[in-house]
Amino acid sequence: MISWITGELVEFWHTNQKFFILINCQGIGYEIQILESFFLKLKTNNTSNKSITLWIKHLKKEDTDLLFGFSSKDQRNFFIQILNIRGIGSQIGMGLLNKFSISEVINAINTQNKILIGSVPGIGKKMTERLILELKNKFKNEFNISEEKNKECIKENNEINKILDDLQLTLKSLNYTKKEINNILPVIIKETKIIDLTNKEEENISFEHLLKLAMNYLDNDSSNIVR
Repeated sequence: MISWITGELVEFWHTNQKFFILINCQGIGYEIQILESFFLKLKTNNTSNKSITLWIKHLKKEDTDLLFGFSSKDQRNFFIQILNIRGIGSQIGMGLLNKFSISEVINAINTQNKILIGSVPGIGKKMTERLILELKNKFKNEFNISEEKNKECIKENNEINKILDDLQLTLKSLNYTKKEINNILPVIIKETKIIDLTNKEEENISFEHLLKLAMNYLDNDSSNIVR
């Protein structure tokens, strides 16, 4: 069993939304599937011929061996938890971590945010429900920490906080349920990167833009929301 690999970067590439790296470790070339975020980091920085360490999940199949590499142990362990769920394959796990951080997935699981989970390619309604059901009790502590951190980040900006309050009131007046509104807010925060914004004049934090975005999600994905 391979736990981690340290080696010299040879090359990296992507095929059909899958991202790969080739590492030379003591004369052996290991081809490893990696997350998009790590791929973009390699592409942005000049990392040729540099030493790289990845935490590894080794999957053995009848006709091949697959290696999945992660920059942190937490990512690797979370990926393993996803694979332990019946019917969930490696590409679904990679898809989740490609699109969202661990804390965002945990948040969505604990709030039963089916819109967020279901937005990952390849995850249908039944798979979304299975993920939420089987993982909701595993990450309770981590969720509480990340939720409070996100709340504090938003509270620091009174202008953004007011826009979000107005957004909730407007959606309520349009007859969307409380559950629908609570489910859509994390999606909007993720989509517009509100937490990471420092420029208050950024166009995508205007009330009008957020309202339009929220209504598009709610109208298109209402079948995934439990009323």
